Amino acid sequence: METPPQNPRVLIVTPEVTYLPNGMGNVANYLSAKAGGLADVSAALISALFEQGADVHVAIPDYREMFRAKAAPVLGSQLHAIREKMPQDRIHLAEDRAFFYMNNVYSNYSVENLKIGLAFQREVINNVVPRVKPDLIHCNDWMTGLLPGMARQMCVPALFTIHNIHTVKAPLAQIEDRGIDAAYFWQHLYYEYVPVEYEDARESNPVDFLASGVFAAHFVNTVSPTFLREIVEGRHPFVAPALQQELANKYYSGCASGILNAPDPSFDPVTDTSLLQTYGPENHVAGKQENKICLQRNLGLLQDPDAPIFFWPHRLDPVQKGCQILADILYAMVSKYWNDTLQIVFVANGEFQRHFLDIVRFHQLQKRVAVCNFDEGLARLAYGGSDFMLMPSSFEPCGLPQMIAPIYGSLPVANDTGGIHDTVSMMEADKNRGNGFLFDVYGATGLAWAMDQAMNFYRLPAPVRHAQIERVMRESRATFNHAATARHYMDLYEKMLDRPLICSAF
Repeated sequence: METPPQNPRVLIVTPEVTYLPNGMGNVANYLSAKAGGLADVSAALISALFEQGADVHVAIPDYREMFRAKAAPVLGSQLHAIREKMPQDRIHLAEDRAFFYMNNVYSNYSVENLKIGLAFQREVINNVVPRVKPDLIHCNDWMTGLLPGMARQMCVPALFTIHNIHTVKAPLAQIEDRGIDAAYFWQHLYYEYVPVEYEDARESNPVDFLASGVFAAHFVNTVSPTFLREIVEGRHPFVAPALQQELANKYYSGCASGILNAPDPSFDPVTDTSLLQTYGPENHVAGKQENKICLQRNLGLLQDPDAPIFFWPHRLDPVQKGCQILADILYAMVSKYWNDTLQIVFVANGEFQRHFLDIVRFHQLQKRVAVCNFDEGLARLAYGGSDFMLMPSSFEPCGLPQMIAPIYGSLPVANDTGGIHDTVSMMEADKNRGNGFLFDVYGATGLAWAMDQAMNFYRLPAPVRHAQIERVMRESRATFNHAATARHYMDLYEKMLDRPLICSAF
């Protein structure tokens, strides 16, 4: 058995990232392409590895339009000179016109996304991997789903991380037409129908990119331990049977786990410049009160420092986020706690927004309920000024608001599912534990019950309530951070590198 390398070379392949360490390369400051939490996790992991002296490399598409926008202060000639030095860096930009002129990581058209994904993987397979010669490859989501098959054929351990349950399919003929020599590793891909030989698979038997990543990878992780178990147990009908089966195979063979994401480090009330008044656990009472009055004044709500504010920070999506069950009880809850001046603030876009606007207009709740389009600064102020954060998701692969809110002293009111289950526990002030209010029977009745529990907490004597919020803020800052997430990934890398590999016989 070969001895694992002392300082293994890790190649992280990701379609998006928010930032990179300065020392990794001359263009690190100008590379930012984000569509979701994957970008933040990639940035945190790469930075943590680099800071600890790991031989870490990253491969990302060369989104020239996005990178150029961030590098606007740099003259064109200077940026060109910086790019010329790229070969000696650890940042490997995959080049193809498919993503040169994009303004977003993903297109609104599935055909374009497939073209982007194939171009990215072609460059990684043909150019980046031969140049880097990694000891381990870490792949992320469907846009890297073919790479674990290549890695298994090369006898290089591959980790495949699922951030989003989304996939695309394409036959081998189309994959090969984009310059990928899939015949080299075709046996390690997942097809719609089990092929007998290569020719059977080539023309009319689509490859599932996400399922292929799971099937071929040596280890798989999702971004929540509970969400992984929910998939394996078949609790989510929207998860394709192929993905469920392959994840179950990995899970029961000890090759799958869940690692939670973490919020961006800028979500910190001690340093957040979007707040009127910054604060920490020790002075949160005065700080949150000032931010609350500022929030109420800006949104035209009744200005009352003692009013309990419930905050909705995520998109108004009735499929996942549960906004429709809040709509069912909004008027009833505001009426029930009218004398407490209960207020609800939405800072969110989405198709369901108009329903809340209609409810507010019909019942004339403008002084108690504010419905606003998403704005980053306003959302941060609302975290700082609110007492509770609403998150009645029907499912949640990971979730970040339920981690951000308690850092700001705003307690989650949420459905007990997926990543919420892993990060929120029921507040028990008398036992000095818990950080939120959970309901486990999904629906308007369950949400109303959880909001009642939150209001019971709000009515506790001020010293008791303030002591609990201070505790929650301290615990959340220590628990929900990128350093903890990166440590879990590094432990997994070490575990994978220590295990003997069974290499392909093909």
